[in-house]
Amino acid sequence: MKIAVIGGTGLIGSQVVEILKEAGHDAVPHSLSTGVNVITGEGLEEAVAGADTVVNLTNSPAFDDTSLAFFRTSMDHLLAACEKGRVRHVVILSIVGVDQVPALDYYRAKVLQEDVLAAGPIPYSIVRATQFMEFVGAVMDATTEGDTVRLPRTPLQPIAAADVARAVADVALGAPLGGVLDIAGPEVFPLDELGRLTLAARGDGRTVVTDDTAGMFAAVPGDVLTAPDGARIAPTHYRDRLS
Repeated sequence: MKIAVIGGTGLIGSQVVEILKEAGHDAVPHSLSTGVNVITGEGLEEAVAGADTVVNLTNSPAFDDTSLAFFRTSMDHLLAACEKGRVRHVVILSIVGVDQVPALDYYRAKVLQEDVLAAGPIPYSIVRATQFMEFVGAVMDATTEGDTVRLPRTPLQPIAAADVARAVADVALGAPLGGVLDIAGPEVFPLDELGRLTLAARGDGRTVVTDDTAGMFAAVPGDVLTAPDGARIAPTHYRDRLS
């Protein structure tokens, strides 16, 4: 099978390409560095030509309201190129619970991306993942002042990027879902507890203070970012990854 992976040089995309190649498929990574620009459309038609499936893992360079225009424009260009190239399946990666956090611009933008795909002309699949384990450090850095990290008690169910890549590759090789597959890590942690666990494992001298108004995850209601019923649970535990 020939699979074009747009955004195929990033954290998830590079692993998806490797998994698909190891399985014997013709997986080709595309990104700005290879001459493919999803905003201008440059190189897109050539990138998807002859592909059975296209996996779109591109991401907005900003997480504010400009992300809405990014996902609208990029999806319009991608779907037009895929329709011209007679692509039979388009896969995107989104976020578990994304449609339940309207207070965050970026989450609204990802919902828009899903909606554009679902309304488009190509059979599709959406993989929604919980928060990546690899991003916990960045989340803490964003709310650090001096030696204090302020984090809310928002429940998260972190998943390893490698497990996300495997799920995306599996979906890319299957029939279009015409809907959503939710994937999540095996354990739920309050974010403040996750922060303390991470700092202790790394020997980081910062202190976590519980603050339910701190950072972007303060806008998340309840446990909407944890696995819903029917989600695929990945095998990697956060403590194991830390060690």
